[in-house]
Amino acid sequence: MSSPQSPTRVAVLALDGAYPFELGIPSRIFEAVEGLYTVSTCSIDGKPVRSAADFSIAVEHGPELLETADIVVLSAVHPEWIPGTLSLELRQALARIGTHSRIVSICTGAFILAATGLLDGRRATTHWRVAEHFRARFPQVALEPEVLFVEDGRFLSSAGAASGIDACLHVVRSDYGHDIANQVARRCVVPPFRDGGQAQFIEQPVPKPEQVGTAPARDWALSHLDEPLDLNTLARVVGMSPRTFSRRFTAEVGISPGKWLLVQRVAQAQRLLENSTLPIDRVAEAVGFATSASLRQHFHATLGVTPTAYRNTFGTPPDIDLASPALPGS
Repeated sequence: MSSPQSPTRVAVLALDGAYPFELGIPSRIFEAVEGLYTVSTCSIDGKPVRSAADFSIAVEHGPELLETADIVVLSAVHPEWIPGTLSLELRQALARIGTHSRIVSICTGAFILAATGLLDGRRATTHWRVAEHFRARFPQVALEPEVLFVEDGRFLSSAGAASGIDACLHVVRSDYGHDIANQVARRCVVPPFRDGGQAQFIEQPVPKPEQVGTAPARDWALSHLDEPLDLNTLARVVGMSPRTFSRRFTAEVGISPGKWLLVQRVAQAQRLLENSTLPIDRVAEAVGFATSASLRQHFHATLGVTPTAYRNTFGTPPDIDLASPALPGS
């Protein structure tokens, strides 16, 4: 984990056709606290890039910035600007990225990352509207179009537009824990974690007003995570059959009830590991895992570390102050 005295270096690669909103996400999120990250933007030749809006964007750096970056962000470009093949200049720029660097793609930036071959055999996502095009073009990538972001090794891909915020917050959370990520989210006035997926945003018929939603069951479940919860129990909270509840839940949230419960239990375990001294077996009990072994299994599968290792890293949150308030748009 980087310390405040040694900030993580983030390089954002701007390409022709860049969406200005997505291009600004890394700076807005990573620089919301002092000393954690430095963010710089570059292009493949150090020259301005043509944005997807009606203006060009001047950048301060060329591709040499990619050589020393700890994290490289490939921002989104308008679908009409996605190159059929990588130009020699772009390929040479991407080749400068170190093998130690984490790479984050936002939205259609996944097309650029996949074209390098680095995602072959790995999981990834992109905007749901171009998912079929991505799958046809890169069949060797295990596309997961229903989620907001996917992390596979040192590669993190995110879906459309605002999911870039989710992905960047995930990086902060992975590096510095829930408390710091929540501070960043509050500073930027965004939710610290969205537990749904792209499925909830895909065009679909508007539900009838008289239909009961599954939100009350989710609210109830969050206050009963320490209890055995199954589909039948959740369905009874809102008076639905298990089959109807499962269907509506997935339509509203984007993932199944079982997967959602697992996410919530792991997230609550993270908070307890950060902010309490409860033994691991008590943490497991408090979040609804039958045994500490079950907690370790799901925790490691989700985060790539054991509960003990996570507590050793994040148990005492670093003394990091929020940056002084900035003017809107600064």
